[in-house]
Amino acid sequence: MNWTMTRRRLGSGAVLTLGLLGVLSCGGNDGLTSPPDSGEPVAAGCSNGLLPSGPLYRICFPATWNGILVVYAHGYVDPRAPLALPNDMIGGQSIEATVTGMGYAYATTSYRHNGLVAAEAVQDVTDLQIQVRKLFRPDPVKSVIVGVSEGGLVAVLAAEQAQEAFNGALALCGPVGSLRAELDYLDDFRVVFDYLFPGVIPGSPIQVPAGVTNHWDDLYAPAVAAAILLRPDAARELIAITGAPVASQSPVDIATTAVSILWYNAVGSTDVQARLGGNPYDNTSRVYSGSSNDVALNGLIARFTANPTALAPLQAYETAGFLRVPVVTLHTSGDPIVAVGQESMYAVKVRQNVPAAFLDQISVSRYGHCAFEASEVLGAFSTLMGKVAP
Repeated sequence: MNWTMTRRRLGSGAVLTLGLLGVLSCGGNDGLTSPPDSGEPVAAGCSNGLLPSGPLYRICFPATWNGILVVYAHGYVDPRAPLALPNDMIGGQSIEATVTGMGYAYATTSYRHNGLVAAEAVQDVTDLQIQVRKLFRPDPVKSVIVGVSEGGLVAVLAAEQAQEAFNGALALCGPVGSLRAELDYLDDFRVVFDYLFPGVIPGSPIQVPAGVTNHWDDLYAPAVAAAILLRPDAARELIAITGAPVASQSPVDIATTAVSILWYNAVGSTDVQARLGGNPYDNTSRVYSGSSNDVALNGLIARFTANPTALAPLQAYETAGFLRVPVVTLHTSGDPIVAVGQESMYAVKVRQNVPAAFLDQISVSRYGHCAFEASEVLGAFSTLMGKVAP
């Protein structure tokens, strides 16, 4: 089953895979204190509405519900796109149809805005879980959150911060170790690209002209690909310096990786700075290596200093590693968008704070952002549910 992202998200254009297990037996409760049920009896079908902070929501129940609620946290959406509910597909079938077809209740939200939203989205998915309890009876006996890419970060933050709402989380290919490290990785790639291919993209990593954002697909992505194809030696240096994964060292494969990474700077940089109140990127002390002349590289590459006013708000997007519910993560080893090193960063945080039993991390040896086989995600979900409802 292939999970196709229908809107441009973290991992835009990627074909992803999501598998979910069959019905599990239920027992116990999730510990969320709530007033006696006063909502409508659960019935097969879906309902849409608005959460208190403004995001859209959709809640669906199967004909026969097993008592478990699956909250789906979608990935990054172009900040310019209109607010909309996700419509991701699994093997040609919508996620909601797949989930409800196996007996689970399904709920999702647009979040309150697009772009950088993970910190705020935690409240949105928590409000969504509360909305299910408010509108319907009986309450879920178990609730889990499944997130992909930026939604993977939402899922882990929710597991850390909203443990009364969720019994566990599955985070697929998310920047769960450090969002600042993820933003640095994306901007570093742009800085190195500009050094090796000057003038191809106007502006800089922290000053992206509107024309670049608005004409990325029709003008600048083709220009990036053409520049790489014309200068394959420089293209290989780009990969050597940045460490970005590629399917192969062919110029075509390098161009594929470069265009996909640079999209996030072209489309997201202005939004990031608006959300954080300034530029969070800093490479003033970074030492670059891997080029044919590292002395020249470090002497001539553009340098940028982070705005301290942006670093304080960024903390709200950083995971802490404090877990009281199980979390399972799944990542491809050759992820060009969210580096697999995010997993080891998160593991360090968790080991410093809680027993290792709360975290299971699964790595798949493959190139691509969230490029999973169905059986791999099935296994990850099985691991989570084995801890949530043993």
